[in-house]
Amino acid sequence: MADRMKNDALAEGIALYKKADYAASLAFFLSLPDDTGLENDELAYYIGLCYTKLERYEDALLYLEQVVTAGQDVARVLQCRFVLAIIYTLSGRDKLADFELQKLVEANYQPAAVYAALAYNAWLQHDTELSISYYKRALKIDPDNPTALNGMGYVLASENRDLRTALSYCKRALDKSPRSAACLDSVGWVYYKLGLHRDAQRYLNQARELMPDNAEIQEHIRLAQVG
Repeated sequence: MADRMKNDALAEGIALYKKADYAASLAFFLSLPDDTGLENDELAYYIGLCYTKLERYEDALLYLEQVVTAGQDVARVLQCRFVLAIIYTLSGRDKLADFELQKLVEANYQPAAVYAALAYNAWLQHDTELSISYYKRALKIDPDNPTALNGMGYVLASENRDLRTALSYCKRALDKSPRSAACLDSVGWVYYKLGLHRDAQRYLNQARELMPDNAEIQEHIRLAQVG
């Protein structure tokens, strides 16, 4: 009976979240009275996810860390660790990201996605060989993982290594995620590295349409135009 009451109390906010109305979902969860019977970490879970979707990462950290610290729901703890790792990576907190990702490796949680995240973090730290090694591990687990395919291709292209293979990786990723600005950018980047600037601009312009304010895409377009 108590669990049903809790579910009823959360139902409207969860429905809004599933509809991708994250602002309304967040407002709902924040407005819940203290006497709903919900555990603090249960409410923190949903609030943290809403803040993440709204890209209010510092606010998200406060709530997601509560879930991990409480440790009551193992599945949610693992999910929140992964989200924390992504936020830490985006905000340049590499050691914290590595810590969370290594915890997920130990738990064998979504190993392909976790190794791809470790690879990206290694790339940000300018450790190319470690990055490639992690991408290889991700693709060994899931050969069709679009994040790992795209990441591997982008790293190889950026290092001017085996560009034809890099293009194959990136095109496979784009086949899996045709509306991904990151994948479109990577294909364009490889074409640029191959000296095929017209093809590069075609894909890079599509990426810019999806993410017009992305500085990296804009820089790639500038380079392709200069030739």
